[in-house]
Amino acid sequence: MTQPASQAQQDAPIPTAKSAPAGGGWRRPLGLRADVRNLSLLGVLAVLIAVGGITKPDEFLATSNLQLVLTQASIIGVVTVGMTFVITSGGIDLSVGAIVALASVWATTVATQEYGFAGILFTAVIVGLGCGLVNGLLIAYGGMVPFIATLAMLASARGLALQITDGKTQMVTVNSVLDLGIRDAYILGIPPLVLVFAAVTVIGWLLLNRTTFGRRTVAVGGNAEAARLAGIDVRRQRLYLYLLSGLCCGIAAFMLIVLAGSGQNTNGNLYELDAIAAAIIGGTLLSGGRGTIAGSVLGVLVFTTITNIFALNNLESAVQQIAKGAIIVAAVLVQHRTLRGGDA
Repeated sequence: MTQPASQAQQDAPIPTAKSAPAGGGWRRPLGLRADVRNLSLLGVLAVLIAVGGITKPDEFLATSNLQLVLTQASIIGVVTVGMTFVITSGGIDLSVGAIVALASVWATTVATQEYGFAGILFTAVIVGLGCGLVNGLLIAYGGMVPFIATLAMLASARGLALQITDGKTQMVTVNSVLDLGIRDAYILGIPPLVLVFAAVTVIGWLLLNRTTFGRRTVAVGGNAEAARLAGIDVRRQRLYLYLLSGLCCGIAAFMLIVLAGSGQNTNGNLYELDAIAAAIIGGTLLSGGRGTIAGSVLGVLVFTTITNIFALNNLESAVQQIAKGAIIVAAVLVQHRTLRGGDA
């Protein structure tokens, strides 16, 4: 008996790089090229550590400084995990920094702090999810271009954060939150925020590489129409992805509150650029269809280490930005050459 069309669509395999016909270079040694990219980033990170150790050995290699680098990387790293999913699907999210700012100030108002630790955490996460929901609805069901929708969210969230704070810093008075940032809270010398980042990274890797959700994300980014014909609800998948990005922003906002002990409307400044750059140099295709959590994490560590080295050596931020730009260009060129090499 012939299957109904809808049932046939549901039973059709999800289009992925592995199920695609052989012949295209990008379809062949994907795992090998991912290893090459990650090894290259590890090499860059090793060079940066050597530079830091040579220029400022006593300061850079100090345990406290290394803990600081990992802690700072953790916050933008959580945002980058969410960004990696969005970019893999062929989208973009320019509002992540503004969402972090809005979530941090909303979670540190006097009214919110009256509910203690749970109130601050819950508010930060809910605000992040709420912003992600708006982005997802506008893009998936409203038909708006991701660039425009998230740009509008960026402006709106920043404006609302400024209105809530009236331009003032909101200090946290909940001791159970502040205690997470002190050295006594470290577990085997590891700051709690780093452990949160590690957990988010592991969950993100499993979600992208070992679940149907991850395969659908790659399929939508590779060819949305083919994914739709295979039975994937593309609009719902995109909604889920922006919800995931908003969730990561909410978690990052709470982590930033712990680290800074306050909420400010300037929090998360340029997080969107750092997250996009880290994902791209890690090997995630800006056009969608391929993403790597491990590469994104390495990209975050590279950028955070650069920032730390420049700060310790009292170098101008302009030079730091030039160095970051050069690394991005080099990474994209390597990625391009790798893809062309696979086509040969």
